[in-house]
Amino acid sequence: MASHVNILKYGVSSPADTSPLKHLQAAGYDPSSILAVIGKSEGNGCVNDFSRTLSTHVWEPLIPESAVTIFSGGTEGVLSPHVTFIVREQEATGLQAAAGRTRTLEPHEIGTTEQALQVASSVREILDRTNISRENVHLVLIKCPLLTSETIEITKAASKPPVTTDTYESMARSRYASALGIAVALGELQENYLDEAMRDQTTWSTKASCSSGAELEDCHILILASNPSSGNVRAVSTHMDDAIDAGSILKILDQVRNEQGHVLQVFAKAEADPNNKIRGMRHTMNNDSDIHSTRHARAAVGGLLAGLFGDTQLYVSGKYICIYLNSIQTSAYRKNLIQEGQRDKALLEVEA
Repeated sequence: MASHVNILKYGVSSPADTSPLKHLQAAGYDPSSILAVIGKSEGNGCVNDFSRTLSTHVWEPLIPESAVTIFSGGTEGVLSPHVTFIVREQEATGLQAAAGRTRTLEPHEIGTTEQALQVASSVREILDRTNISRENVHLVLIKCPLLTSETIEITKAASKPPVTTDTYESMARSRYASALGIAVALGELQENYLDEAMRDQTTWSTKASCSSGAELEDCHILILASNPSSGNVRAVSTHMDDAIDAGSILKILDQVRNEQGHVLQVFAKAEADPNNKIRGMRHTMNNDSDIHSTRHARAAVGGLLAGLFGDTQLYVSGKYICIYLNSIQTSAYRKNLIQEGQRDKALLEVEA
């Protein structure tokens, strides 16, 4: 069965800091209750971000073998390194979750239809095993592998050409394949259209959140769903029209405050507008040779969100934009996380 879950977060002093585990235990949770550890580490968030690898290395021995780790590098600007625990509860909370993994992906499979099929198969298996209804799924969060210079050379030597020889592009292709796999598993995309969707790179999933890294060779999967039973933890989401769209966030905050709620955590994804403009005014994030555009975007959106929420321990990662909140008061919001195309733009809808 799916687990009733709660969410707790703690700051860290370095990518190797596991002291939050003591705080979790002090809060009354045994490490065996951990379903997932989701963290922000102080690396560059790009292909050679080894802070993610270090964090994964120190945390995985401390959590159950069935639990998953999902680390995102990059704490530019005011963002604070931290970890978020998804922990099991005995009683219904309003949220339920389940975790799993795909098999190890061969380098030549990364960013291809085969990766999408493996993700689809694993998500289906998790849903079937836990009896989570597709209709109740709010978010499928995936950490997926990427191609490195070494793995690219290995695949070429084996006469199994990789989907791309650009390591950074492989991050986007892996995310896209993972998102399509989620869409297939949830019935948003028919499997017989998968090859076409991989080619045109314009298909989106309403419930996919995917990021990639060099610290793993399989896909780590976390599914969050609403709980049909009563509970006081809820999710609400929206989309930002651009990196300075404070209005959309303020509307969400008004909803939470009207419910006398308290925000447990925010998960956000942001990218520099590929058209190089914000509300008609030119930006230079995509043309900076010193700092990658994803780092600019994290700093900009992270600063905006930190100011609005009064909290710097937020999960803000590069590429598409989404907001995920939990309220400790009852509410009736449904979120849709939408990933579109290789550049991972997003559109979210809120239904009362």
